Amino acid sequence: MRSTVLSALFGMVVVLITTLGATAQQADIESTITGQFEAFKADDFEGAFQFASPNLQMMFQSPENFKRMVTTGYPMVWKHAQVRFLDLRETAGTFWQKVQVTDLKGLTYLLDYQMVETPDGWRIAAVQLLDAPSVSA
Repeated sequence: MRSTVLSALFGMVVVLITTLGATAQQADIESTITGQFEAFKADDFEGAFQFASPNLQMMFQSPENFKRMVTTGYPMVWKHAQVRFLDLRETAGTFWQKVQVTDLKGLTYLLDYQMVETPDGWRIAAVQLLDAPSVSA
């Protein structure tokens, strides 16, 4: 009986620790993405570039190249009105944060952010547009 109670208690502690770790992880990931959105809103592309993973920074080589990609390929991220975090999921060891973005015209977009953990914290490794924009009512 005593071992059953101890096993149940241990299981509850493991679940609690796992849940707290996942909640902290999600908060850190959301903070990284929010930081980049805030930098975009301020037209601080050098600051926004710092939230990109080392691989993305290597690929774009400079904040100016990154700015060109964002302003032409992801204008809804650069000039946004509202950001809403949806689900965070892990697929094959990769973390993906779904984000709903409403642009200044009221169009809504769904994006998936691939996140990687680096020695400097969570960074954005990729962004995928998931569906076509929709008109807000």
